Amino acid sequence: MIVGRCCMTKNPRIRIYANRWFAKFAAKEKISDATLADAVHRAESGLIDADLGSGLIKQRIARQGGGKSGGYRSILIFRSGERAIFVFAFAKSDKANLSAAELKVYRKAASIMLELGDDQIETEVEAGRLVEVKDDEQG
Repeated sequence: MIVGRCCMTKNPRIRIYANRWFAKFAAKEKISDATLADAVHRAESGLIDADLGSGLIKQRIARQGGGKSGGYRSILIFRSGERAIFVFAFAKSDKANLSAAELKVYRKAASIMLELGDDQIETEVEAGRLVEVKDDEQG
């Protein structure tokens, strides 16, 4: 699922990543890179399921063999045209939403991650704390 090369959407500047926890979750749940990239493409097009503030969004992800409504809710750190980082996901049947405390923690993480430069992000990738998501629509 996860590869070492950079992942881009139709906008050649946005890079897609997943944190280590999310990458393991996606592999376990058989969520493909194409599905993750599609969620970012939709956000880039302005189709954001929920704007949680402070650079945090919620996007629905389809369950393999099912649709988005019965699938997963993913939490992304997102800055249009620049960076998308998948940080958490849950099945709607398991959890309705993030708690206020969880939201506070993810917003703080978003403020930190969105301030990192490309070289600092690369350090996170090299250390295995972030992985890049393959986007087949990359040219």
